[in-house]
Amino acid sequence: MIPVSSFAGKTVAVFGLGGSGLASCHALKAGGAEVIAADDNAENVAKAAQAGFITADLRNVSWANFAALVLAPGVPLTHPVPHWSVLKAREAGVEVIGDIELFCRERLRHAPNAPFVAITGTNGKSTTTALIAHLTKVAGYDTQMGGNIGTAILSLEPPRMGRVHVIEMSSYQIDLTPSLDPSVGILLNVSEDHIDRHGTIEHYAAVKERLVAGVQAGGTSIIGVDDGYCRDIADRLDRAGKNVVRISVKNPLASGIHVEHGTIVRTAGGARSEVAKLGGIGSLRGQHNAQNAACAAAAALAMGISLDVLQNGLRSFPGLAHRMEQVGRRGNVLFVNDSKGTNADATAHALSSFADIFWIAGGKPKAGGITSLTSFFPRIRKAYLIGEAAQEFSGTLGSVAHEISQTLDVAVDHAARDAEASGLADAVVLLSPACASFDQYRNFEIRGTKFRELVQALPGVKPVV
Repeated sequence: MIPVSSFAGKTVAVFGLGGSGLASCHALKAGGAEVIAADDNAENVAKAAQAGFITADLRNVSWANFAALVLAPGVPLTHPVPHWSVLKAREAGVEVIGDIELFCRERLRHAPNAPFVAITGTNGKSTTTALIAHLTKVAGYDTQMGGNIGTAILSLEPPRMGRVHVIEMSSYQIDLTPSLDPSVGILLNVSEDHIDRHGTIEHYAAVKERLVAGVQAGGTSIIGVDDGYCRDIADRLDRAGKNVVRISVKNPLASGIHVEHGTIVRTAGGARSEVAKLGGIGSLRGQHNAQNAACAAAAALAMGISLDVLQNGLRSFPGLAHRMEQVGRRGNVLFVNDSKGTNADATAHALSSFADIFWIAGGKPKAGGITSLTSFFPRIRKAYLIGEAAQEFSGTLGSVAHEISQTLDVAVDHAARDAEASGLADAVVLLSPACASFDQYRNFEIRGTKFRELVQALPGVKPVV
């Protein structure tokens, strides 16, 4: 835990008592603050009370003595309308901040030069965060990973030299961190997302920009420039005098880091050098993962990690559970769990990564279905359709070989049988549903875990090494 000493002797309201909210309560109390905890959910309030915190309905208390409102990132700050607690704070002139802001203030007070890598982007944040954490561990750092990827930042160990914090940040978290100042900031990409919470894509992009614009003096801003919003952001920061490293997987760069033919390449002042090779690294297949790897490599270089350690770290990266996760192999058949592919855009990344696919898809359908995936249909040897979307997807697939399996266990059994019988040298049984899981599973993690268990129970399946 990171005790928050910056509010010692003061009273702080905390609204939103999920994982990060309760961690904030504990960290503030450990640092000497008095905490008033609140939530719209009575169950969460009861849990906070059981943990020993004072709870209250913040609509019925005086805000005169509150030094700050610490808001959970899931609570609306601006759009579609500010939450009532935010309006109360504004009326009282009380600052509204999040848990990562508390971390930034502690780091500034106690270890301002401790390495702090912050990662954001519309897509790829979690993989890039996990990859950077893996690289820093391989390099010998005491690595603390958290934020949007799962562990609340204040539940980690405190910042100090030799210890690196690798933190995934959503736009909601950036919005609540006014003094965000990483030593390395990464913006992967920007595409339309979360407009309900930011109003316009321009505002959404501006929030993302703050993470790389806030990099501390002497730090590095790493920006993927394969979309227009990020290209403009990189240009603005360049003009402002920031140390900007541009990343591309689509075009060579005169200055920056790009990927060509499976190799990460660095260019500067007319010189060109190879950084690392991605060929044969199963956990980093596909153009989307090439971007993640290039950004992670740029972060490693900014931290002084050697090329040998970087290459070894890339090769030993196991990948994230449920995201292009290689869960087994039987003969020439590879089994891949991409249960996180909960919409067509996410599944497009998976389908683009293989040539001979026995595809398990379906679940609770989303608007548009799989019509946007037709360009990938020639890669599909057969599809196995499950859940509510099965009939709809069958209609879209048309003449592509497919069956309606209905359940995941039937789909796995039939796909494994057909892939093995195909005789293809690189057959892949791919779970990438292009759907939510809620018709048959509570979440994508449970669905992916079930797939992994079914695959590993097949005769002759071995772990991927």
